Amino acid sequence: MSPLWSLGLGFVIALGLGPIAIPALQRLRLGQIVRADGPQTHLQKSGTPTMGGLIFLIAATVATLAFSPRDDLAWAAVGFTWANGLIGLADDVLKVRFRRALGVRARTKLGLGIAAGLALALLAIGPLNVGTSVRVPFSATLLHLSPTAFILLVVLVAVATTNAVNLTDGLDGLAGGLGMIAAGLFALLAIGQGTFGIATFCLAIAGAVGGFLYFNLHPARVFMGDVGSFALGGALASVAVLLRQELLLPIAGLVFVLEALSVAVQVIFFRRTKRRLLRMAPLHHHFELGGLRETAVVHRFWLLGIASAVLAYIAFWA
Repeated sequence: MSPLWSLGLGFVIALGLGPIAIPALQRLRLGQIVRADGPQTHLQKSGTPTMGGLIFLIAATVATLAFSPRDDLAWAAVGFTWANGLIGLADDVLKVRFRRALGVRARTKLGLGIAAGLALALLAIGPLNVGTSVRVPFSATLLHLSPTAFILLVVLVAVATTNAVNLTDGLDGLAGGLGMIAAGLFALLAIGQGTFGIATFCLAIAGAVGGFLYFNLHPARVFMGDVGSFALGGALASVAVLLRQELLLPIAGLVFVLEALSVAVQVIFFRRTKRRLLRMAPLHHHFELGGLRETAVVHRFWLLGIASAVLAYIAFWA
């Protein structure tokens, strides 16, 4: 059966879950806490239900397992996505429900992320038989890594991707739209490699996130929360590893990379000069404070995401 069926099922399930999940999140008083030092236009978003990432996480899981019930690679991608989603869920619960501002301690989140990445790497080397080779973009060359180097690379990719997507999730529809674009790209690459279980998973993610965006576009009725951003980052990291396209991921997810780098550069620059290089980090807030409307920033970042996906597609076939 065509992997495209998972796209439609993921979309329909997410669209159906929204009207059920959003009132439930409101009744549980799981409203977003907006930073007072952020853009002033965001203060009106305070109280909007969060943890909506559960909508597309559940939808994508059902759609994947419905059409690839016996594919080990698809199961691995789903498992890794849930592992990261649960890390984000714990962070959300502590911050929103128990009013613990920092949520899960940074060291604890890092440790859990490393553990999840380590598990994915060991599965890839062992039962999944993916191996330790990595394809070099714009080339047919396979880079053969030692098991240790491969494990370190996978852990780095896993932790960096989940955190980059988490940092990008700051405007209505931004991270979701970019994630949907990247998932669609990896679906095409998986089909090109004949890895139809991963293609099914990627299309399920794209469809489910598309359904979620119906409720998340400006003005958002629900936010994805850390459960959503960590799950989405985990999904992209897992398919990159399972397709041996770890080095292509920074190209495909260029906007995520730029968002993460903007935070790192801002922190380093401020520590050395006591001045800010950007008006505010992450990068989307810099443009917002420069006078662009939120929707204008989102649409421009989506366009950059499409351009980077096209470049990644060219790099794959080069």
